[in-house]
Amino acid sequence: MDPTDIDWDALLSEAIDAMRHAYCPYSNFPVGAAGLTADGWLVSGCNVENAGYGVTLCAECGMVSDLIRSGGGALVAVVAVNGNEEPVAPCGRCRQLIYEHGGPSCMVLMPDGVAPMTEVLPGAFGPHDLADVAAGPTQASSNKKEGHDGSL
Repeated sequence: MDPTDIDWDALLSEAIDAMRHAYCPYSNFPVGAAGLTADGWLVSGCNVENAGYGVTLCAECGMVSDLIRSGGGALVAVVAVNGNEEPVAPCGRCRQLIYEHGGPSCMVLMPDGVAPMTEVLPGAFGPHDLADVAAGPTQASSNKKEGHDGSL
């Protein structure tokens, strides 16, 4: 999808609304996230902190949960905002979540502008990596491991 076809203002507004529902008594850093699916649905989430910091949920986690709860679909655009209503970069875990549910062409509004997931998470690990292993080794990879391709 062309980034100019996306209503970034509407997506930003949805992320701001989600941010206002954040539960962040420890960091006081509210975050909201909103995503647009390929079939036009808006999904959103906010961060939910916990006294055990390791189980805190990022806003993007809530957004992906809303995506799955509402029937799924592929994300085509994502925005996350802070308490100042400014776009923020997703953390590493959230970049992985966005990639899993949007793929390499999903667009993300970063602090410096719109970027595809290929720039936000270069060299991403995804479902294709699992499928490659599940399919089993190919003769070419078997030959390479055994040193029969002439390059070892």
